[in-house]
Amino acid sequence: MRHALGPLLTLDVGTRQSEESDIDDILAEFLGGRGVGTKLAFDRIPFDADPLGPQNRLYVAIGPMQASTTSFTGRTSATALSPLTEGLLSSNAGGFVSRNIADTGYAAFELVGRSDTPLWVHVTDDGVAFDPVPELAEATVSTVVAHVDEARGVGADAVVCIGPAGDHEVRFASMMTSGTRAFGRGGLGAVLGSKNVKCLTFAGDSPHRIEFPSVADEVHREAAESDHIMKRQGTAGLTEFANEIEALPTRYFSESSFEGASAIGGDAIEEQKYKKGTCSSCAFACKLPTRADAGLETEGPEFETVMAFGSNAGVDDLTAVMRANERCDELGLDTISCGDVVSAYLASEDALGDAELLADLVERIAYREGIGDTLAEGIHRIHDRLGIKDWTAKGMEFAAHDGRTLNGQALAFATSNRGADHLYGSMYVHEYPLVDRERAIDRDGVTGKADLLVERENKNAVLDSAIACKFSRGFLTEGRLATLLDTTVEELQAVGARIVDLERRFNNERGFDRADDTLPYELPGLASELSAYYERRGWSDDGTVLTADSPERSG
Repeated sequence: MRHALGPLLTLDVGTRQSEESDIDDILAEFLGGRGVGTKLAFDRIPFDADPLGPQNRLYVAIGPMQASTTSFTGRTSATALSPLTEGLLSSNAGGFVSRNIADTGYAAFELVGRSDTPLWVHVTDDGVAFDPVPELAEATVSTVVAHVDEARGVGADAVVCIGPAGDHEVRFASMMTSGTRAFGRGGLGAVLGSKNVKCLTFAGDSPHRIEFPSVADEVHREAAESDHIMKRQGTAGLTEFANEIEALPTRYFSESSFEGASAIGGDAIEEQKYKKGTCSSCAFACKLPTRADAGLETEGPEFETVMAFGSNAGVDDLTAVMRANERCDELGLDTISCGDVVSAYLASEDALGDAELLADLVERIAYREGIGDTLAEGIHRIHDRLGIKDWTAKGMEFAAHDGRTLNGQALAFATSNRGADHLYGSMYVHEYPLVDRERAIDRDGVTGKADLLVERENKNAVLDSAIACKFSRGFLTEGRLATLLDTTVEELQAVGARIVDLERRFNNERGFDRADDTLPYELPGLASELSAYYERRGWSDDGTVLTADSPERSG
């Protein structure tokens, strides 16, 4: 099986020392990316660690596909204990940094300890520099990028950094790369902030060579030739359709469709698009550089952001949504969690629909100013204080694709080790459907959907380890991915199952079980299908992993 190549580089930001170690056995078993990050985290992070304490570790990793030049492979994975969910979590980002990481010759990086001053860690194939940057405390993303470019000629595409939200340990702070691309869900930016690391940069000329079969060229050619709506509208093209079938969360989840959807949806956003945008080596080019009449420039908003700051906030002002999106990117915040938190606050103040409050609340959250200090904790921790319903799963704010309409996606939200993240199981693609009709399933009910969900979760774990974009569906099929990785579909399913098992085992050790696989609404048949899901995975009916046949902790 083809897997990522190269050692692990441990970066102790407290002592400012680095150390290489061989992880070939882990790479062979877990491919790279999320799989390798999960295994290293499982072995090395204490089960009782504080997510914002020095015992937490952050892993950044690439996969074998970053050695290719095919489309859908411009991504990087990060893994740590989440400050938002308190469980193990992986997130990945697009952009261009993955190839710069590959050029250093390392497969993965481990950040340990805590610096006594804001720190810039510059990694090359010749060594590591630990540069104190107290002047960058509370600096925005663009300010960080400008600083490292002036100091070392390192551009945005070689940078992973945090904005003020990470500095202030906002529980849903993002790590940012390529200026506007986010390791968004779960608060990994707060983990970086807790270590007092402002940015990581990567440069070198020592990539590991991996030969891929010609199917890689076929995928790239088809991506270039495709006339897909995402090339024009990104994921925002789904807005009006989701609204039509009542799967668009609206007014803090009190409704499932929004009368103003067309004003903030795909067609409206396409009108603001002024050039193409893409990720490293990708000919699909589905990103959304947009410009409003007010002189505002941003990238997006994508569908999830349109939901969180638009319909869920009761706002149909596209410029206001774009400005909130731009502020999140600049300050380093996950747009989904942040938008939902803002919507929760508006609901608590009977102010849903007040577009003028969006950007102001984003700023207050990032700097923990006034009410922002409360909102920075996330909905799960503050819903009682606000007097509103706790619309989270495992402490994570919900993505779009309303599970009250897309019932298989609701099941996926419940079982996800990551919380209410749509890309963990992504059952919605079969329920809208966004796949061929023969692969579509009925939206109603959960009975009989556990088997497909397990397959989806395993496949997505492999994609996050390879690493390849979720939007490669239809191009990078399971058969093609197996060919590219020199293995079988069945073996890839086994790799994915190992990753999901390890995540669940780590979370079990932290007290997670069946009681956490819940939703904030009633879903008929959920209890019995959860049992079917656990049985399909070989877990106990209480939602915990049976360890007899599972990999042991080796750290």
